[in-house]
Amino acid sequence: MELPVWYEKGLSFTCTQCGNCCTGPSGFVWISDEEVTRLAEHLGLSREVTVRKYCRTINGKLSLKERKVGFGKYDCIFLTGEPGGKRGCGIYEARPLQCRTWPFWPENIDSEKAWDRLSHKTCPGMNSGKRYTRRQIERIRDAADWPKNPPTSAG
Repeated sequence: MELPVWYEKGLSFTCTQCGNCCTGPSGFVWISDEEVTRLAEHLGLSREVTVRKYCRTINGKLSLKERKVGFGKYDCIFLTGEPGGKRGCGIYEARPLQCRTWPFWPENIDSEKAWDRLSHKTCPGMNSGKRYTRRQIERIRDAADWPKNPPTSAG
């Protein structure tokens, strides 16, 4: 028997392409070996060139590089557009699993307080648009590979 959770009745989310999830303090966008291959194919580059140009190694794992854009502020290397305007992902079709599962990350759905804080300060797409059931949310949160119809997809 599943215990009730605060999002038992589901949550709403539709990406507004604000780019806020792709900018902020320095962080990590983990990318698996399989995702590097997908990204390289998408970019029309070899794996080696893709890793050299767009990835960094942190404790033996690969993460996408960042661009410093201000004091303590960094953008994902693939974030496009201008702050305050429509922004997007330059590799949307090949973006890593971590990006595909936003905003249903464990730390974001751990509590209603965490979800509400992000929805007010970071992500205007949270609490609006498409409704996800608890089961869908947890399936996305626990995905081991690219989910079908991820929350940030048009489908």
